[in-house]
Amino acid sequence: MDKKAKTKQFKKRLYNFVLKLIELIENLPKDRVCFIIIGDQLLRSGTSILSNYIAEQSASSKKDYLKYLEISLKSTNESKVWVCILRDRDKITKEQAVWFLDKPEEIGNIFASIKRQMQYLIFNMYI
Repeated sequence: MDKKAKTKQFKKRLYNFVLKLIELIENLPKDRVCFIIIGDQLLRSGTSILSNYIAEQSASSKKDYLKYLEISLKSTNESKVWVCILRDRDKITKEQAVWFLDKPEEIGNIFASIKRQMQYLIFNMYI
């Protein structure tokens, strides 16, 4: 698979993750803390993964690219925190928690790998 196809496939994977995340949030109990506060934070961090990935694809420099990539990576980690809180407060099922913790972990690993490769390329440009 060429780089363009991999990029398209990964973007679709992120998009599908966000759609499932929205569905999860829509089905949270409608209390103030769970739905309004935690659900909102999870929505923001989860959608930020995709939006910053799209932004990084059109970055004007390698430095900009890395900046958006790092934001996406941080957002995957933040999303996992909110899912853990929902899990530990019994607001989502164990199966939901496993899925919504595994997917950001996989996505984060991909971002981390890309980041290492970019940093290596940038470092070697100046040697």
